[in-house]
Amino acid sequence: MGTAADGRFTEPLRRRLRAYSAQEERPLGGYTAALAAFGAYTAAWATLVRMRGRPLPDRPVPGDVALTAVATFRLSRLLSKASVTSPLRAPFTTFHGPQGPAELHEEARAEGGEGMVGELVTCPYCVSVWVASTLTAGQLLWPRATRTAMGALAALAGADALQLTYSALVDKTTGE
Repeated sequence: MGTAADGRFTEPLRRRLRAYSAQEERPLGGYTAALAAFGAYTAAWATLVRMRGRPLPDRPVPGDVALTAVATFRLSRLLSKASVTSPLRAPFTTFHGPQGPAELHEEARAEGGEGMVGELVTCPYCVSVWVASTLTAGQLLWPRATRTAMGALAALAGADALQLTYSALVDKTTGE
């Protein structure tokens, strides 16, 4: 409507948001959009689970929780840091160099929505929320296929740990 009443409600909110980030510009609008997108994504999965009539477990099975945690860790790092997945992040990020074994240091582009997406896709902690939700929904809808995929991701995480341990032992014994 564009009335004076609109300003009466929105101006105090704007003042509070400016006070929240007085020392540094914070992309609160982008964060709000990300929260809304995640809510819609989760609601879509929940709707699909409900439409399929899949029962929810009474409680999480500890083995599934552990498998989901390891698979979430590995897939989140693969999506947010791996060299091989950099083409997926490239439209939203700027390359700064290698960060670790087969991982990259990339930073979000500072322009509007691209910057917000860049911040999300370069943060393994941020990506893990989406991955864990997806794997959880997958366990409810396609449990055998999802557990198989999570098992492969867990094996990959174990192999990574062994590779890093081996490299550290070689470095220690050769004095490099």
